[in-house]
Amino acid sequence: MNITVLAVGKLKDRFFEEGCAEYSKRLQRYCTFTVREVPDERAPEELSPAQEEQVKAREGKRLLSLLDPKDHVIALTVTGKAYTSEGLAARIGALRDQGRNVSFLIGGSLGLSKEAVDRADEELSLSKLTLPHRLARLVLLEQLYRSWKILNHETYHK
Repeated sequence: MNITVLAVGKLKDRFFEEGCAEYSKRLQRYCTFTVREVPDERAPEELSPAQEEQVKAREGKRLLSLLDPKDHVIALTVTGKAYTSEGLAARIGALRDQGRNVSFLIGGSLGLSKEAVDRADEELSLSKLTLPHRLARLVLLEQLYRSWKILNHETYHK
């Protein structure tokens, strides 16, 4: 199974870089795992709602250009389905059993564009809390690793 995380923005903090690198390495044991980044839009701190939509649209266009049309796409959104770790593992397992490759979309600081969410086959919420997109990436990678441990009946801390 191929799993790709398509994310807006580069990791700038060493903490996030090291954490994501560690989970990426661990995931390689279970699947072909890739993270691809697109540049985030430079924008002033204060934006009108229309300007925010323009920023998200440009970032979303970059994400969508990297998608394989055959992939099952899961967008990370605040309103997406929330799973337990076991539930997410079951979902990943079902997609694996169907022979599907999966691409996860993580937006920038403003979130995902409507076009990116509309392209997704499903939406996933990591928490009811608002997470910075860099932290969301780290949490997603950890949960994907946990999912594979669960699927393989391997021990992982609870």
